[in-house]
Amino acid sequence: MNLSLFLFLIGILGFILNRKNIILMIIAIEIMLLAVTLLVLISSYSFDDNVGQTFSIYIISIAGAESVIGLSILVAYYRLRGTISLRT
Repeated sequence: MNLSLFLFLIGILGFILNRKNIILMIIAIEIMLLAVTLLVLISSYSFDDNVGQTFSIYIISIAGAESVIGLSILVAYYRLRGTISLRT
C-alpha cells in the first residue's frame, strides 16, 4: 500500500509542477490512475475478492481511453497553434 501511495504522490507532484507541458500532465494523471489500480488490486488480493480485480480492469480501460482522448486533443491543439506549449 505504501508503493501505491508513493506513486499517487508522485503523480500529484508531477501534475502540479508541470503545468506548462500537456504531455507530462497526461503522464502524471496516468500514474495516479495506475496507483489507484494497484491499491485496488492489493486490497482485492488481501480480502480474497475477485470484484476488485474486475474493477481494476475497468480502471485500466478508462485510463487508456482518457489518454487517447487527451492525446487527440493535443494533436488538435498542435494543428491549431503550431506548438504544444501552454504559454500564450
